[in-house]
Amino acid sequence: MILQQGLPLLYQHFTALFKKNLLLSWRNKRSTCLQLFSSFFFILVIFCIEEAMKASEASSSAYKNVTDPTLLFSLPILPCEDKFFVKLPCYDFVWSGNNSRRVTDIVSAILTIRGDQFRPTRLGSYSVQSFKAPEEVDAWFMSHALQVPGALHFVERNATIISYGVQTNSSSEKKRGRIEDPTFKFLVPLQIAAEREIARSLIGDPKFGWDFGFKEFARPAIIAEVISALKVMGPIFFLAFSMFGFVLQLGSLVTEKELKLRQAMTMMGVFDTAYWLSWLTWEGLLTFVSSLFLVLFGMMFQFDFFLKNSFFVVFLLFLLFQFNMISLAFVLSSFISKSSSATTVGFLVFLIGFITQIVSATGFPYSNAYPASRRVIWSLFPPNTFSAGLKLLLDATSTPASSGISWSERAVCEGGMSTCVLSIDIIYQWQVGTFLFWFVLAIYFDNIIPNASGVRKPIFYFLTPGYWTGKGGNKVEEGSIFSCIGSVPPVEHVAPEDQDVLEEETLVKQQAMDGIVDPNIAVQIHGLAKTYPGTTKLGCCKCTKTSPFHAVKGLWMNIAKDQLFCLLGPNGAGKTTSISSLTGINPITGGDAFIYGDSVRSSVGMSNIRKMIGVCPQFDILWDALSSEEHLHLFASIKGLPPASINSTAEKLLADVKLTGAAKVRAGSYSGGMKRRLSVAIALIGDPKLVFLDEPACPHANSSFNGTTGMDPITKRDVWDIIQESKKGRAIILTTHSMEEADILSDRIGIMAKGRLRCIGTSIRLKSRFGAGFVATVSFTESKKDYRNAAGDSHEPVKRFFNEHLKVEPADENKTFMTFVIPHDKEKLLTGFFEELESRKSEFGISDIQLGLATLEEVFLNIARRAELESATVEGTMVTLDLESGISIEIPVGARFVGIPDTENAENPSGIMVEVYWQQDGSGSMCITGHSSEMRVPQNVQVTRPPSPNALGHKGLRQAVRGIVIDL
Repeated sequence: MILQQGLPLLYQHFTALFKKNLLLSWRNKRSTCLQLFSSFFFILVIFCIEEAMKASEASSSAYKNVTDPTLLFSLPILPCEDKFFVKLPCYDFVWSGNNSRRVTDIVSAILTIRGDQFRPTRLGSYSVQSFKAPEEVDAWFMSHALQVPGALHFVERNATIISYGVQTNSSSEKKRGRIEDPTFKFLVPLQIAAEREIARSLIGDPKFGWDFGFKEFARPAIIAEVISALKVMGPIFFLAFSMFGFVLQLGSLVTEKELKLRQAMTMMGVFDTAYWLSWLTWEGLLTFVSSLFLVLFGMMFQFDFFLKNSFFVVFLLFLLFQFNMISLAFVLSSFISKSSSATTVGFLVFLIGFITQIVSATGFPYSNAYPASRRVIWSLFPPNTFSAGLKLLLDATSTPASSGISWSERAVCEGGMSTCVLSIDIIYQWQVGTFLFWFVLAIYFDNIIPNASGVRKPIFYFLTPGYWTGKGGNKVEEGSIFSCIGSVPPVEHVAPEDQDVLEEETLVKQQAMDGIVDPNIAVQIHGLAKTYPGTTKLGCCKCTKTSPFHAVKGLWMNIAKDQLFCLLGPNGAGKTTSISSLTGINPITGGDAFIYGDSVRSSVGMSNIRKMIGVCPQFDILWDALSSEEHLHLFASIKGLPPASINSTAEKLLADVKLTGAAKVRAGSYSGGMKRRLSVAIALIGDPKLVFLDEPACPHANSSFNGTTGMDPITKRDVWDIIQESKKGRAIILTTHSMEEADILSDRIGIMAKGRLRCIGTSIRLKSRFGAGFVATVSFTESKKDYRNAAGDSHEPVKRFFNEHLKVEPADENKTFMTFVIPHDKEKLLTGFFEELESRKSEFGISDIQLGLATLEEVFLNIARRAELESATVEGTMVTLDLESGISIEIPVGARFVGIPDTENAENPSGIMVEVYWQQDGSGSMCITGHSSEMRVPQNVQVTRPPSPNALGHKGLRQAVRGIVIDL
């Protein structure tokens, strides 16, 4: 199949990724609608606030033409509760001069005439308070703030002269748009009442009175700047509106990085240019629509800001601002590893933008009073220039007579060209410049910030000529840009102990020296080594150092075409690291590898390799919102398949993995097994010559699954059938934790441990070389004849027969069968032994005899245990073994046979031992699961002998013991 290349492939990547973004937004309708139509709710809220402000100011005549003012007649003394701000209990007024009988009568007359307005308090007195002198009133005011609206002060000079004064707070109060003027509300009523009652007292006529009224001048409406809700709250609301798209965009980018979807697309060969352009185009389209809706909604609600200013001037301001926020989201996505942090980051950006808006309202730094350098730095943050642009447009429509800013006036500076440093046109220039600045910075940070695998490019990668020519420009480094990477120590070459591994290494080295290219070899690995260098990270007030770690220590191996090679090993053995190095995810430290002749160390070679390989990583490279059919279309386009063949290829692969019925179903509703089958199908797109299957039958959505043990038998068999069918015409490298899976599928098996290849060969060869031996199972029939010995053991003759001929004891037994493990060195005796045993079946009551090799799982555990023992011997790693006798001894990790101290005697010079049982824990380390009962040391076993506790005292219980365990 001919794949697309060059610009057609770039365009195909772009269209496929753009369609992916479109589908994800369409499936997530709630977020998309929120991004597009949230402006309606913000405009509606501003409109409601604006109408409320207008309604509250409707009673004020300040902004109206008043030709015939209303006449206000004598005003009553109002209850103190009518004051806007008052503390209870309150008093209607207080007065001084209670030492005069005449003054007291005057106040009583005021209270009598207006008695309906004064209510008795809980103490039974009127809501007034009397004092002797004004000084006492002032002192009372100090301790009773906000408890009375006014005071009357009376002084009787003589029989014909009574002086009075009125005391109120002259400060006006405002509450919910209403203004309280204390002069007309409280002072004038007290003055009218006091003067009337003083006159009546002096004249002696209690019915004497007069009418008193107020009337303001006729006047035109005051033309002043209207303080609108849009001007006060618009900038904050518009910034909050833009945060929806910003947070959603940031979350989408980080999610793809967190789920390693971006890494999977990179392995498939996606162009970074197509990736970023697809996101920019889609988010730009959403931004265009949301900005358009915002302006239209503003015009619909009849805001002068949107009606008087030019449509294109306002629209372009919002559009460019949101484009700036897109590029800012691109930058921040490089520093965030968790999608859950996107909302937090969005809130912080909004908070910072809110604070800078307040600062910008003071005129900083867009005036001649500040140097240009401050304006440059300040304008790099998009909300700052946006806020400045909003201020210009709001000021242009601040009064009813304002005409706004037209498109032709966008370059006109407010205040004149000689003093102005900012105009709408300058704002546009800043927004375009900052967008390009953040977008370029986003691409730069995306390359130098470590990705999900901890790999990045050098800080000055763009200065390398190879980056622009495409030859050698993909050199990468590891570690944070804030860490100092030490020198990488070379991997010490250790000659393989296994003969098969040594022969394989010798063959590959000879081919490399002779320059022989075997056409039947798909992958040639020449001393592949991967070392994670030690780093020094400079954190807050501390320095963290890490030591170098050799993950792969010189791998020499050939993988043939039309062959499934299974790579086994415990966790941390180097399997996934080897695959990551071969697929270009991690740079290799030493050696090289050739895939169909192309080197993985060459950027050009790696580009060719990605066109011919398929990868099914440990994790599912799936979007929950996309169906299996859409996944295959996407990755087929990335792989470069011709558009005309994509549909047929997807249909065939769906049929192969038995997902045709679920082709339209979203992957988020798939089971773990269905997801792994889809991941295998993605790896097979484009008929790759080499396929990497990293634990393909392990549904990693559930960490309790190990291999295919978490699958039902049908699903497990389906996955195996898919892999078997895929072997035709290509090489496959498979890793798995299921020994049954490896035994059935593999043509050749290699087992790694501690970064080295420990054995290689077919399943049968590995079992014969590294298993405990042959496993013989003897089944018994029910017989009338009883073979019980004195101890009551009915199968004693069979035990004695095996012991006399082969020197072995049963490994497992019950009433119906016995199992014996026969060492490999007894292989020559087996023919005659089983012929004789077959002839005596009726004598021993035997119904069936089965003979087989050890399981692959036993081989795997033996290899892992030996590797752990080797490592423990070098590093001195010990674990504690607690015996039933109460003795605790320390033994090397992986030691199998351990002698018990002080059990040797003349009758039994070899002493007593126990067999220690090991298995891997969740982290891949060997741990003790138990031990056998105490037994005599066989002649063919060399044991690890700890020092005697009696000889070493209490410390001997924890004495480190080093030994070599040899199974003969």
